[in-house]
Amino acid sequence: MRYFILDVFTDELFKGNQLAVVLDGDGLSDSTMQAIAAEFNFSETTFVLKPTSEKAARRVRIFTPAVELPLAGHPVVGTWYLLASQKLVPAGEGWTTFHQELQAGILPVDVRVAAGRVQQVRMTQAKPEYFEIVSDDRVLHALGLSFADIDNTLPAQFVSTGVKQLMLPLQSRAALQRIRPVPADLSRLLADRDSYLVYAFAEEAGMIYARGFFAAGAAMFEDAATGSAAGALGAYLWKHRNLAAPFTIRQGIEMGRSARIDVEVSEDGRTVKVGGTAVIVASGELFL
Repeated sequence: MRYFILDVFTDELFKGNQLAVVLDGDGLSDSTMQAIAAEFNFSETTFVLKPTSEKAARRVRIFTPAVELPLAGHPVVGTWYLLASQKLVPAGEGWTTFHQELQAGILPVDVRVAAGRVQQVRMTQAKPEYFEIVSDDRVLHALGLSFADIDNTLPAQFVSTGVKQLMLPLQSRAALQRIRPVPADLSRLLADRDSYLVYAFAEEAGMIYARGFFAAGAAMFEDAATGSAAGALGAYLWKHRNLAAPFTIRQGIEMGRSARIDVEVSEDGRTVKVGGTAVIVASGELFL
């Protein structure tokens, strides 16, 4: 069974977010997919299957080492970059739109090819949903920050464009760099709100910088590029700053895995698109 390893939201090897993609996943049980994802031990692994709906070109299932996800950004971008670059789907010059079947529903994904090479993959995420605003003190304690680090012109709020995540506005990149999570407290805070990720961000010189922290029980890890959270941030900024112009997020810098995520929100705030590119690092065969 073929698999590929990619770095996503980057065009450089060993940057961005790592992804394993397993092709021809039909016939694998849920438990086998979960075991393979745990074996790769990346933040996510995807499995490409035949769709169950005539509206979709492919079905994509997304697993962390512990659970299946309904939607995630870098797995979708990386999977469709691979499918197009390996000519497993018919992407011609310019933009081609496909529909993918995810646990979150059937959603479009756009692929742009120039001079025969895949240049950009852009996914449309689920319609934005806005949830509770949370008090700063509990969040700050969970991240090892102080009140001076918060941008108090914006709220800390849970937002979803497919996955519910906490958007946390900070004053500066320096505040982002000072984050020192307390895993147990962060896990408890997020679990109480049926979530698992906090996305802290700050703006500097017209660029938005972010860090994403996943919590799973008493454990915590940082993500190099979080497309689902980038989409939620786009919706959040549309709501609170009326920002509808395309913008770019830089993430993963503190990890040494710099990533670039492009975000676009429609003027009415109902459609959120997240895009980027990828690079293939390795390929191989699973012996099952």
